Amino acid sequence: MPEFYASPAHAAVGPGASGRSTRRATLRASMNAIESIAQTAVIALTINGQPRTFPEPLNIASLIQQLDLQGKRIALERNGEIVPRSDFAAQELNDGDALEIVVAVGGG
Repeated sequence: MPEFYASPAHAAVGPGASGRSTRRATLRASMNAIESIAQTAVIALTINGQPRTFPEPLNIASLIQQLDLQGKRIALERNGEIVPRSDFAAQELNDGDALEIVVAVGGG
């Protein structure tokens, strides 16, 4: 009876090998997906108490644009500190930052 050798880098050959090679292919695909997710950088923020994720790098000015708040009168607090509007473009957001955004509404 012939002997079969299955190296981790190659699919197994011989009787019953199709199940093993299918499992290896599935495992390899799962590992590739996990690596792809790990390489896709995301930043997790809490905005007004709600968790949100965004691609990084992200500064406050681009966040305001993504939230469709540009041109509106807003006040923004980052981790308990008020951020002046003039600093929005310079303030890079970090994973885990907590933001409170208040939009001024006119009326009487």
